[in-house]
Amino acid sequence: MLIAQITDIHLGFDPGNPGELNRQRLDMVLDRLTAGPNRPDLLLVTGDLTDRGDRESYARLAEALAPCRFPVHLCVGNHDLRDPFRAQFPNVPDAFGFIQYAIDLDGLRILVLDTLEEGRHGGAFCAIRAAWLRARLAEKPDVPTIIAMHHPPVELGIDWMDTASQEPWVARFTQAMCAADQVKAIVCGHVHRPVMTLWQGRQVTVCASSSPEVALDFRPINPDATDDRAMIVAEAPGLAFHRWDGERLVTHFDVAGNRQTLAHYDANMQALVRHLLEERPAEAGNPAAALHWQYTTQSRTA
Repeated sequence: MLIAQITDIHLGFDPGNPGELNRQRLDMVLDRLTAGPNRPDLLLVTGDLTDRGDRESYARLAEALAPCRFPVHLCVGNHDLRDPFRAQFPNVPDAFGFIQYAIDLDGLRILVLDTLEEGRHGGAFCAIRAAWLRARLAEKPDVPTIIAMHHPPVELGIDWMDTASQEPWVARFTQAMCAADQVKAIVCGHVHRPVMTLWQGRQVTVCASSSPEVALDFRPINPDATDDRAMIVAEAPGLAFHRWDGERLVTHFDVAGNRQTLAHYDANMQALVRHLLEERPAEAGNPAAALHWQYTTQSRTA
């Protein structure tokens, strides 16, 4: 199963401009998903869908996502507002006033969480949301599960964007997750950079943003004195592909936009491909490997 992820779209950063930069970057990412070679089985959009939570921006988001020929599942972030979101996307499930829901797939479950506290930039996870998560995890303890949420529950090293490990919401989330062995990975946004780490023994993957990215700078930041450091940079729009193989989640980061192709799969590359595949064993029960073994054996004896 191939799960795509995009995040931190921030539509409406340039109010009243339907052709704003963030919409152009979103369209580039969606084109990569719909016209590229890796069309996903579903798409997770992990928050900060808009920049100001206004209805016009949510309408533009719906317009941009309409051509997708695969299921799209939305998550809210700290720049979103729930009431305007619900007005545009009334079919997205709601739990006790929060945008939290389960996606049940063949042999896999995804739980989408709401870490939004309106008026706050950092994450939030109250007792109501934690109780909902515990209940969902208790329902299917034997089904591998992925958590999708906007804010990472772990410090990542970019001072002004970081989550402090002492934050109360992190403690609630940790307690809700402590006995959930079926949770294999957590996918997040918010940081505007591609990041991977471990938290509580679980894989945490942060997807790069479709909007401009946060500059990579590990130095502490002083709120009382500016230093003219780079804060936001216009790197290529980012996205991620999460490949679930039945046991683990393998993540590939990608970027959208024009790129220079240096080699195609033609006669010049065919010999290399054959050589690489011939090195692999024809494993029992692996139809692709067995077919390749048969092909190479017949080629040698022909």
